[in-house]
Amino acid sequence: MTGRDGNGDGQEDAARAGGRRSRPLRIAGLALAGALVLGLGSAGWAYWHLDDNIKSVDIDNALGDNRPPKPVVTPSPSAAALPGEALNILVLGSDSRSGEENRRLGGGDSSGARSDTAMVVHLDAGRTSATVVSIPRDTLVTRPSCPRPSGGPTAVAYNSMFNDAYAVGGPACAVRTVESMTGVRMDHYIEIDFSGFAQLVDALGGVTVTTDEDIADDDSHLHLEAGTHHLDGARALALARTRHGIGDGSDLGRIGLQQKLVKALLDQIAAQDLLTDPAKLYRVADAVTAGLTTDTGLDSLGELTRLGQSVRGLSASAVRTVTMPVVRAPSDPNRVVAEEPEARKLWKSLR
Repeated sequence: MTGRDGNGDGQEDAARAGGRRSRPLRIAGLALAGALVLGLGSAGWAYWHLDDNIKSVDIDNALGDNRPPKPVVTPSPSAAALPGEALNILVLGSDSRSGEENRRLGGGDSSGARSDTAMVVHLDAGRTSATVVSIPRDTLVTRPSCPRPSGGPTAVAYNSMFNDAYAVGGPACAVRTVESMTGVRMDHYIEIDFSGFAQLVDALGGVTVTTDEDIADDDSHLHLEAGTHHLDGARALALARTRHGIGDGSDLGRIGLQQKLVKALLDQIAAQDLLTDPAKLYRVADAVTAGLTTDTGLDSLGELTRLGQSVRGLSASAVRTVTMPVVRAPSDPNRVVAEEPEARKLWKSLR
């Protein structure tokens, strides 16, 4: 055997051995690449699904330029950069019965929808504090002319119930009515329906709320003794909607319970490190977006994520909840009107 032949045989043996050794590595590499492709595909599908969940309405286009001006803030050259500009967001809870789940949770199959809950959320420029102002749905207001979703304007209506604005002209009319009565520009609009709220609470594992008095409301199907309760989504929704089983049965008692729920949900979210549990984070995000309608400025997962990240350091203790000052309406003891000048002062503080 010559040296060349010997070297040749050795190289072939080494190549075969190397091939045998590298085969498992190649298989592992292909498996890893496949898993990576599948993972990226799943992540892409999840993002598309969450993004596709969000419904939107073009508030700016519908209302045009006839709106309160946006505040112009000239920052000091020495001022530190803030997370974002101050924002006012109109948040509505819709009592829409569209869809089987909404009808079941709403307790009926009637058509149409009203703004069952209305809150103006003011985020300060530093995102270190927030003010949530509840507007009683029984407030009598002058409803301005609004664009109808089907085309054409509505007529101006005097002594109209506040929540009729949504029923008559949808989200755009709700925004226009709030801006007309407050003089405050709504930067964004967010609406969540019955099903979306209940699913969010369930995705968070429920919510713990303390009630100060017994609640017995056959209309909302809620019966609770005074004390601390851990509620699932359906019961939390019933608590948000109950009014006849507490206080004098007016909307003001219900608003107090809704404000408790807002703070309890903030505490529940803060107590969970969702970033370390991707599956739970997805369930929460899916619940949030499934029942959501926003203006076109928030109608993507990216925009909502940026808004969420800007308030991630906001604790429940930094959120002030108030109700628009009201008094009984002279024309109807079952309705209220804004109490002036207190209401005007409150809205001015949010501009």
